This record gives sequence, structure tokens and C-alpha cells, in this order.
Amino acid sequence: MKKSIIPLTLGGLSIGTTEFVVMGILPNMANYFGITVSQAGQFISLYALGVVIGAPFIVLLSGKMKPKRILLFLMIAFTLFNALSVFSPSASFLSITRFFSGLPHGAFFGVGSIVASRLAAEGKEAKNISLMFLGLTVANLVMVPLGTYLGQQFSWQVTLGLVALIGLITCISIYSWLPDLPIRKKISIGAELSFFKTKEAWLITFMTALGTGGGFAWLSYIAPLMTENAGVQESFMMYIMILVGLGMVIGNLIGGRLADRVAPVKACMIIFLIIAANLMTFFLFSEVKWLALLLCFTCGASFLALASPIQLLMLRTAKDAEMISAGVTQASFNIGNSLGAYLGGLILMLGYGFQFPSLAGFFLALIGFALAFTFYRVADT
Repeated sequence: MKKSIIPLTLGGLSIGTTEFVVMGILPNMANYFGITVSQAGQFISLYALGVVIGAPFIVLLSGKMKPKRILLFLMIAFTLFNALSVFSPSASFLSITRFFSGLPHGAFFGVGSIVASRLAAEGKEAKNISLMFLGLTVANLVMVPLGTYLGQQFSWQVTLGLVALIGLITCISIYSWLPDLPIRKKISIGAELSFFKTKEAWLITFMTALGTGGGFAWLSYIAPLMTENAGVQESFMMYIMILVGLGMVIGNLIGGRLADRVAPVKACMIIFLIIAANLMTFFLFSEVKWLALLLCFTCGASFLALASPIQLLMLRTAKDAEMISAGVTQASFNIGNSLGAYLGGLILMLGYGFQFPSLAGFFLALIGFALAFTFYRVADT
């Protein structure tokens, strides 16, 4: 890996840790504040909402600041609000800091995707983007399990303190190693937003928001699913998260290479079908421990395999509106995050078992496939 890509990978590591680690310690956070697991799901949903609201601000920044300065500004804000989360006196305060922690997320990955593609050789854009998302997948392989362990053995505050530390290291690496690329052109907000007059833009946006919600519906409640249904001890959840993270690492790399070999929309169609099959199998056989463990790996792999193909599909479709499109893609991912967590929590509040969020995820993944297929039929990308 080139040194110039390392700051983007570390950014993915920082963001991936704070986004996914809460899912492994959600019961611990609920117990600390005296609320239910479904109520604690707001820590996931509000973070995702922050991502959705924050991402479009790329347009306001990109025409006036170089990419390096944008990324440094975003990571400083990310680090600050994660540090404030450590000192949360109440669930309400933590909800607020989680929301503000999410604001830089989509913008960072959006600008980072553009920087990664500009640093890549022709035909290797998806591979470079996947190296940025490699940080996110390594977060799930190493940092999320570690954070889950620290949260269970000590406290969730230790876990979020670790996130703030990683954010600080990322800030230093951006300042030291990221090339100071010039502003490619003066951004016209009107021209950027005009992209969303096209049907392709909305197809990708809804495909991402609804389709990825399937994976988040499963992942948001993985801790109670594995402990209550599969019979795994809570102390073993660290190893479950390692298994999920290993799948994400492998799936992300496969997804990046697949999108460089076939049209990104075709890669999305294939992956959505695999996600749907995994989630239906999880719904039907969650009480079979060995199969549930295998599915933790395959669900993680198929879920993160989507990251690079969808991001590249949006960038190629948007063309001159790359800044807003990159940010909106990340916002759409986190609409999926919020939607999946919300629907999963609603299902649990209605009294259904912990396997039922996976069933909801199955239908969302099929919707993602249907939208990808529609895009394939109406667009030439």
C-alpha cells in the first residue's frame, strides 16, 4: 500500500470502529443507562442520521478547500465529539454526541473516495477505494472485537475513548502523509445538484439506502441474536465480532476487484442476491450454533463487498458532480444503517424474536437487487 493511501485507511479504521463497535456493546450501554436494548438502538440510529445530514456539506466545502484540508477538518470534528461521548452523563447526552460524531462520516468517505480514485492508475479506481474501506473492515476485524471486549470487561467509556485516540492518530497521518491535491475545479452548487434531476441518481440512492438496510437490520442486533438464539456466551461476543470482521475484510477486497472486472451495477446485483440468501438462512437457522457462526462470516463478507461497487457506480454515473454524489452515497449507506436499526428495534418492540430483524433484512436486500436491476436496464454505466 502506498503511504499516500494510509491516512484514508486510518480514517476508515476510525470511522468503522465507532460505527460498528456500539453494536457489540449495545446491551452493556443499555444496562448502564437503565434502558432497553431496543431503546439503546438510538445510539446507532442517531449516529447514522448525523452521517445523512452531514454528507451534503461536502459541496459547501469542496469548492473552497483542498481535499486534504477538508479531510483534516472532518477528522478533527470526529475526534472531538467521540471524546465528548466518553463523558456522557445520560443517554440523552450520548445520543447528541453520537449524532454529532456521525456528521463528518459521510463527508470523509465521500471526499476520501475521490482522493483515492485520483491517486489510482487508470482502471484501478475501485481497488484504491477498497483500500480506503479496508480500514473500515480492519476495524471490524480487530478494533470492534477489542472494543467489545473492553466494553464488557471495563466500560463502554473505555471503548469510545479508544475511538477518540484512533481519531487523533488519523489527524496526524492526514497532516503528515496525505498529498495536498489541488482543487480540481470551482464547484457550482447548482451544477452539482442538477445531477439529482436524473433517474440514475435516485435509483442508486434508493438502492443503497434500502438495500444496505438489510445488512444493518441483522448487524445492529447481532449481540442478542447470537447470545439468545444461537446460545453463545456473552463473553464470546468478541470472537463473533472478529469472525464478522474477517468476513468484511475479505468481502471488501473481493468487491473491489469484482467491480474492476465487471460493470459495478452487475457486481451490486450479484452481491445483493448473496446478502438476501445469507439473511434468509440466518432467519431460518439462527438456533443452529455452527451454522450461525458460519453465517456471521458470510453475512459480513457479502455486506461489505457492496462498498466499493456502489461508490464507484455513483462516481462514474455522476461524472462532473462527483463531490455531491460521493457524499450522498455515504449518506445513503447510513440511511440504510438508521433504517435497519429502526426496523429491527421496532420488530423487537412488537415482541418478535431476535431472528426477525434478519427476515426484514432479507426483504430489504431483495429491494436493493430490484433497484440495481432496474438501473441496469435503464442506464448505460
